[in-house]
Amino acid sequence: MKILVTGVTGQLGHDCVKELEDRGIEVRGVSSRDFPLTEPDAVRRFMLSYRPDAVIHCAAYTAVDRAEEEEARCMAVNAGGTRALAESCRELGAKLLYISTDYVFPGDGEKPYEVDDEKGPQNVYGRSKLAGEQAVQELLDAYFIVRISWVFGLNGRNFIRTMLQLSETHDVLTVVDDQIGSPTYTRDLAVLLADMIQTDAYGVYHATNEGFCSWAEFAAEIFRQAGCGTSVKPVPSSAYPTKAVRPKNSRLSKRSLDEAGFLRLPRWQDAVGRYLIELDTIKKP
Repeated sequence: MKILVTGVTGQLGHDCVKELEDRGIEVRGVSSRDFPLTEPDAVRRFMLSYRPDAVIHCAAYTAVDRAEEEEARCMAVNAGGTRALAESCRELGAKLLYISTDYVFPGDGEKPYEVDDEKGPQNVYGRSKLAGEQAVQELLDAYFIVRISWVFGLNGRNFIRTMLQLSETHDVLTVVDDQIGSPTYTRDLAVLLADMIQTDAYGVYHATNEGFCSWAEFAAEIFRQAGCGTSVKPVPSSAYPTKAVRPKNSRLSKRSLDEAGFLRLPRWQDAVGRYLIELDTIKKP
């Protein structure tokens, strides 16, 4: 099996390539330099040249606030680029695994969203990712759509790195406590995606580490496990207005994973602990 992974310079793409390599699977990771999603002809040429059996599509425009001002570019990458990739997959008979987001939902209520619940993205980024989902479903039968949230990994910046950096100069940090979701460690997620892409259990899935928390609770757990003296002051989202509306409810139901026989990811607290160990290993080679 020959697999193409887009977004190799990002947190998830990097870990997907590593996981597939560790399994002895032929894989090629590409970045926007090799694979410009805003140029459909270039996407098709690359695909016809490499001829993968499957694609794990991690690449995306993810600057959520900037997307409010760069809607055309965000849509070109996340919707147009995904459509071009899906068209090439259809031409080659390749399966496609598309990484989506909790932001496709309206983010209200407290109940975990099921995969088929009504969509209602509240910002440009969410609308662009939903448009990508719709393109995949319109063009392909052999597809996986995997919605994720609150991602952290070694190859890039993320909430954990930011909190640890801020803790070096702050005794107290204010963090929002009215947005609830699930942190997702890309190393854990990559294992699931590598398992999934080798099956024909096509469909839509939610995949995050187990358990729910607020950003404030997430930060407090980071500081506890890292042994930091920094404390967390919970505040409402209104204390930190942003250009893009963030969902208050990012809880995702994992029932779809259970029904397809895929293993759920470990609890998020466990993932944080293992990630901190990896970060420390990098700092002290």
